[in-house]
This record gives sequence, structure tokens and C-alpha cells, in this order.
Amino acid sequence: MLRKPDAAAGAATEPTARALFDLVSRSTTPIGRDAAAAALGIPRATAAFHLDKLVEAGLLTAEFRRLSGRTGPGAGRPAKLYQRAGLEVTVSLPERRYDLAGDLLSTAIEEAGSDPIADSIERVAARRGRGIGADAGTLDAALESIGYQPVEEQGTTRLYNCPFHRLATSHTETICRLNVALVQGMAEGCGDDPDRVRFAPGSARCCVRIDPADQAPAAT
Repeated sequence: MLRKPDAAAGAATEPTARALFDLVSRSTTPIGRDAAAAALGIPRATAAFHLDKLVEAGLLTAEFRRLSGRTGPGAGRPAKLYQRAGLEVTVSLPERRYDLAGDLLSTAIEEAGSDPIADSIERVAARRGRGIGADAGTLDAALESIGYQPVEEQGTTRLYNCPFHRLATSHTETICRLNVALVQGMAEGCGDDPDRVRFAPGSARCCVRIDPADQAPAAT
């Protein structure tokens, strides 16, 4: 099962939790709190906290078992043991949305018919963008929801992350056209002016910028 829940993604990126997750994942038998703490050289309470957070996030499962194998009075309290769960989590920093790119490109191919594929990509991306914008309510919220990391600089909004970075590097023209159409659709969907959205490639950021409203070209 492949999914990306926020709790699991957050747990997987915290350094101590990630080390504990890796430790448990590599073990052929369930691991207790004492053993985990000793293996990583951290306090038992710290290990317990992060292990339980990993259980809450669905990345680990826990069970109680007496390590001595004995039962009855004097056998001692059962230990809480952890092992890897079946949940698979995809985490990328900064955020990437290759799943969205794949869906948009596949839909564009299916809907292209006799139209040029580039036109179909723009049409599909703009349509998806309108839906994202309508759900988010504001353009900034829509951009954040996809991972663009918008930053306003003297009225102009720069996008400091491309959610499709690796694809944009190898298929620049196609992915940049997709980006522009997607963001224009977002603007339209949330009632903003899509003409503010411009193609403006630059190093270490997305190829899209959003100009101030007073710089958008006048309607003709």
C-alpha cells in the first residue's frame, strides 16, 4: 500500500525517529525500548516517545510480551516490542509531486485525440489547477498545497520550489508549460487574475512567477 499521510511523513523525517525506524526495520525480531535506546545511545524515554509516535503514524506496530517466556506471578511485566508495519511512505524534501505530474501527463495523452499533445497538457493542467484553486480559496493556499513555496518579493511572488523538479530538468519545455498552465488554472479557480502568472525561468526556483495585479496585462 502506497500513501503519504502527513503524520507518517513527519515522523519519517525527524532524525531520531528515522534512526529508530531504520533500526526496527532492519531487525528480524521485534525490538523493545531498552534495546532500541542502547543501540542508538539515547535515553530510554526518548526512544519510547519516538517509537510510540511511529506506531501512531502507522509505520510501526507494537505488542506486549514477556521476554523471559515465563507466565504467572513473578514473571515480570510484559515488554512493549516494536516491529515494522506494512505502511509504505513516500517522503521528499523539498516536496515533490511526481504523482501529480504523472496523472496530468497520462490524462493529457488519453484526452489528446488528434490535438497536439502540448495543447492537451496545457488544457488538462489548467483544468486541474482550477479545481485546486477553488478548493484552496486563495492562490497562496493553492500554491502551498502543491508544494510551490511562494514568497512575495516587492509585490512579485516567486515560487522557490518546483514540485516536478527532476522532470523539469530532463523535460524542461513540457514541464514548464505544465507548470504555467497549472498555476494559471489555480489563479482562475480561486477568483484571482490568471494573467498575473508569467513564465520566468530562473535558477533554484520554479519557472513561474506571479506579478502584482497592477502589472497584469489589460484585457482586450
